[in-house]
Amino acid sequence: AAIADEKNIIAEFTVNNKQTHSQTLLPMIEKVVDISGIELEQIDAIAIAAGPGSFTGLRIGSATAKGIGLALKKPVVSTLEGLAYRVSVFDGIICPIMGARRNQVYTGIYKMDKGNLVCLSEQKAVDIHEIMEELEKYDEKVIFLGDGVEVQRETIEKEFKKEYCFAPIHLSKQSAAAVAVLGDIYFNQGKAEDAAEHKPIYLRKSQAEREREVKETGLKSGNIF
Repeated sequence: AAIADEKNIIAEFTVNNKQTHSQTLLPMIEKVVDISGIELEQIDAIAIAAGPGSFTGLRIGSATAKGIGLALKKPVVSTLEGLAYRVSVFDGIICPIMGARRNQVYTGIYKMDKGNLVCLSEQKAVDIHEIMEELEKYDEKVIFLGDGVEVQRETIEKEFKKEYCFAPIHLSKQSAAAVAVLGDIYFNQGKAEDAAEHKPIYLRKSQAEREREVKETGLKSGNIF
């Protein structure tokens, strides 16, 4: 959780100790509000990393942002690019990868151009080999970051053929400050939405939806469950 304006990160609280969003998010928001000396009513907009990520985590984050926005009558700014923006000073191709299970990663391809973060390939859930193959068409150094690096590092080191590097630990994970700063940019560009309209971006169907589709398909074909 963080509070930022156009010039400063006023307050930020980060914790990564295996506790869930439901345990940490609201206490963290309360803490950054207390230590910043800024009341929630003074905030112009609420920035949220709308995805990708776990279904439960995204729902908790989005529900919290939506609830605060509705209560305070404040707009919500959604961003999928917060993680990539962590290394916005990198002169090359930016590739965030997050673990998506089922042998896949959530990923996208970005590049900074004249101070703006440009999306070269939309976020998706793919096999690590598929995104490496896509990256090899760019004739620039690639930086990988995100929690997916921990799982995919060996594969990248063995198989990726282009020049690359991994972001250092302090820049490799999602940051509320990066989301807040990018959210401020989007807010000033008129990209905010009414809190009532906000919803998370999942990129793929939930396990429950997939299981229901399998069951319905089986019933239609005459199988008995």
